[in-house]
Amino acid sequence: MDKFKTVLKIVQKQQTSLGFGLVALLTAGGEQIFSSVVFKCPCSGWNFSYGMVFLLVPALALLVLGYIMSNKTWKLFTGLCLRKSKFCHFKYVCSCGVVFFQITTTAVVAPVSWIAVALLNGNYFECAMTGVNATVFTNHLCDGKSPQCQSELYKFPCGRATHVPQSESNDVLATIRAESQILGWLLIASIMVFNLLLTCVARCNSPVSYLQLKFWRVYAQRESDLLENYTADHAEKLAERNLKSFFQQTRPEPVTTPSNQAWEKISSLYRFSTRDHYYSILHKYVEKCHDPAEARDHRMSSVRSDGPDTANPAVLAFVDEGKMML
Repeated sequence: MDKFKTVLKIVQKQQTSLGFGLVALLTAGGEQIFSSVVFKCPCSGWNFSYGMVFLLVPALALLVLGYIMSNKTWKLFTGLCLRKSKFCHFKYVCSCGVVFFQITTTAVVAPVSWIAVALLNGNYFECAMTGVNATVFTNHLCDGKSPQCQSELYKFPCGRATHVPQSESNDVLATIRAESQILGWLLIASIMVFNLLLTCVARCNSPVSYLQLKFWRVYAQRESDLLENYTADHAEKLAERNLKSFFQQTRPEPVTTPSNQAWEKISSLYRFSTRDHYYSILHKYVEKCHDPAEARDHRMSSVRSDGPDTANPAVLAFVDEGKMML
């Protein structure tokens, strides 16, 4: 377990550079192990259900896991039920929808990788398609084959067909596997083109320059790393002070801890503004709370918002990501 935590910490520290490639690679490796060790086509009337479950349900689980591990998900949903009045505003709902779409584009990497690798492998698709009862599809597979081909189609993955020559069943399975691999490559190509278009559109509408964007990414990652370290150190000092005071029965030493209001203010989603030059919601809070010229304005209008009134530019979607949640 300690070795797993060590590897996970390395992944978290390098997630910006490793990016989606590592997620896709780990997913592909998991699919290969899953396919060779766990998957066994039943060669019965359950073929279609069994194959589709192995193809889609792990992808759904990976999608949910992607949502769970995103910081932005919990920044968006924490306290959302207490802001019911905001749901009456169309602009607020649209902004939340845009943020959720940005989360989805990150969370969808692992499930798409699973489906693509599974289609290239062909085992799940092969089992599922031999259990399809659609006459048009079975006629397509058994065109020019023995009359018993359609009735014994579900037995082909296990090689248990008794009235169909082995060469014909191999031809049918080869056709299904070829169709599966074609779908897999089409899915990969479609996702890559879609991702390229999204990236081009986001960069085309970027309000900041290329070099400033690189700096912004580095700052966001470093702030996230340091915030985690500072939080752990401060929590340890506070816990040590309280335990020391309890066991020694002495008055606790003063330890300055941010108030509930301060935590609330830095927990909202970042909103880009052309009038300000803040790189995160924490940066904005620190500047406004300690700038005497803005102290009165800060009391009148809190840094903390009830939600994203306006959606950030897509190119700045990384600002609230930070590290993966566990």
